[in-house]
Amino acid sequence: MAPRHRKKQNPRSSKPPRRAPPEHNFDVIVIGGGLAGLTTTCLLANTGLQVACIDREPPPATLQDVFDGRTTAISWGSRKVLEAAGIWHLIDDEACPIRQIDILDGDSPLLLTFHSDEVGGRTFGWIAENLAIRKALYQRVAELKTAQHIAPATVRNFIVGEAQAACELTDGRSFSARLIIGADGRQSFTREWMGIGTRAWSYHQRALVCNVEHENPHDNIAVEHFYPGGPFATLPLFDSPQGHHRSSVVWTEHGPLKDSALHWDQDSFDAGMTARFPARYGRVRQIGKRYSYPLGLIHAHSYIGPRMALVADAAHGIHPIAGQGLNLGFRDIAELCDLIAEGAQQGADPGRPEMLAAYQRRRRLDNIGMAGATDSLTRLFSNDFTPVRLARRAGLRAVAEFPPAKRFFMKQAMGAAGLLPSLIKDHAA
Repeated sequence: MAPRHRKKQNPRSSKPPRRAPPEHNFDVIVIGGGLAGLTTTCLLANTGLQVACIDREPPPATLQDVFDGRTTAISWGSRKVLEAAGIWHLIDDEACPIRQIDILDGDSPLLLTFHSDEVGGRTFGWIAENLAIRKALYQRVAELKTAQHIAPATVRNFIVGEAQAACELTDGRSFSARLIIGADGRQSFTREWMGIGTRAWSYHQRALVCNVEHENPHDNIAVEHFYPGGPFATLPLFDSPQGHHRSSVVWTEHGPLKDSALHWDQDSFDAGMTARFPARYGRVRQIGKRYSYPLGLIHAHSYIGPRMALVADAAHGIHPIAGQGLNLGFRDIAELCDLIAEGAQQGADPGRPEMLAAYQRRRRLDNIGMAGATDSLTRLFSNDFTPVRLARRAGLRAVAEFPPAKRFFMKQAMGAAGLLPSLIKDHAA
């Protein structure tokens, strides 16, 4: 089969352009240097495969608070992935455990509580700042002899042949591998180049993200309070070195407030935070910067192509209402890396079609199910129509009073339900 590429040729030229041979051959090339891409790189390099990570951003830029002020909810399954990647011990002291989850709906006094005592004392997960995870991943990649972090570097084209694929960078360099993995986010260049369409829509909401200090301790409680404009989530962080109690906030809004709240003055913003926080936290004060992100759903029609695969946000992106976005992406990564590692033990080609087909078959149903669930929850809890509101609260009451239903939702929160890769399954609750 002739190599496939999408670079436009000059119609007046009778000769194909000269291409420099690839500078280096790898087993796998990962496109994207975010949390998903770096984790994939570490997992594969740990097996002895030669892996390159192509990253658009220079590391110093991505190690600044202003680059990414978000936090990540880490499930038990995702912790197992980070352990296998070799970085959990580097963030363990910075990942705050969640021992209780409180769910409230508008002005209703009804409170649905999930407590760790109901699952044998196990925490529901951990909250870690993306910056801490990113630093740990950079450190681990630097330690791995079979991993190479190429940054800053931007891909301009791919060439796919029978036995290998190559990526060409804008600076003229070229690298080849037997498999290219696109982990380059929702606006994935890899997915676009592969010609894979998506099903996508906007929720016409924005998530405003920041960290806050509050007078009283959070007691390792995560709170999700549903308002007509969207959920308001408070996520526990460890106290600051100065002993100040801290939490991370994900404030979702639609309408004029979704744009204006980002620009409120400090006093107005702190007052808005305090009004939305549970009273037990006392006075709330924003620290650091505010960040705002548009919210929508996206799902690729396919995750694979010849010598190429998509993982995490490049394949699918969901609403943060359940805090499972990155956890779902880590399931992709665990599944694909499991399949590659199993084949590598027998000397199999990491880009073989049957392996890629197995990856897609195993992951699509789980991803579609989670996308549908979060979409339904978003529409249900953002609707203040009286009959819907009453039905919603009746549902919360039913979950609170029906132990099997409660256990089901607790397992979902822990990332211990659904179609789990073997890397995660043995550790799931």
